[in-house]
Amino acid sequence: MTHSKVVWNGGVQPEAMTLLAADGGMIVCPTKVGYIIMTSDKAGLERKFEAKQRNRNKPGVVLCASMEQLKSLAQLNPEIEAFYQAHWDADILLGCILPWKPEAVAQLADDGLKALMMDGRQTSCFVIKFGKPGEMLADALWSQHGKLAFASSANPSGKGNRGLVEGIGERIESRADLIISANDYVASIQSGKSEDARYEQGVMVSMVDSEGRLVPEQRGQRKVTPCPVLIRKGLDVDKIMALLADGFTSWDYRHGDYY
Repeated sequence: MTHSKVVWNGGVQPEAMTLLAADGGMIVCPTKVGYIIMTSDKAGLERKFEAKQRNRNKPGVVLCASMEQLKSLAQLNPEIEAFYQAHWDADILLGCILPWKPEAVAQLADDGLKALMMDGRQTSCFVIKFGKPGEMLADALWSQHGKLAFASSANPSGKGNRGLVEGIGERIESRADLIISANDYVASIQSGKSEDARYEQGVMVSMVDSEGRLVPEQRGQRKVTPCPVLIRKGLDVDKIMALLADGFTSWDYRHGDYY
């Protein structure tokens, strides 16, 4: 059984910080698009995979609480950095597949963590502006403890949670150390939309080629390939496509073209 279920306090949830700052903690946290499992180390990721019964071939999701954190972890070029900054400034949820900086990987624990948080190409999905409850936790984890925050949707693979804490499923509920409930917060992000009409995921853009190398800068030139590829539609996809068009002469739309 879970240790506890709490209603989000509007700030940094202290029970969650205690668990994630320790070894192997696994919580459920609200975001703009529903609930996620949040962990902070190899033991927590092992628990996440067991709880979700999920394939391990997908890039891990790394939650970035600031542009500075993103830039310290992921390889970027000026165009990709500007693309992220535009989303940061507009408070738009965005995740991009990017390679890690070698110096950031070198700082990670050598305990099997790397294999669980990145794919075979050594890329991960680096996400910003995912929602205040998790953003505050990720920021505190990074700034106070030097720990990363990893995420995965809190529902059985292939099934959504409808933005409801009641939808995370019995298996995840029984395995999480803590569940932070904030159905009203989740609903407020897409106000006016029914549960069926709401996006339950964020947009994901691949910024790497098939080998995991960063796409080249375009510098206004046409037909530069490889180019950014939108591989998953989701919340604010219309705004993100507009920003892709502003930032890149060439980009592609391939929803479902995952990794």
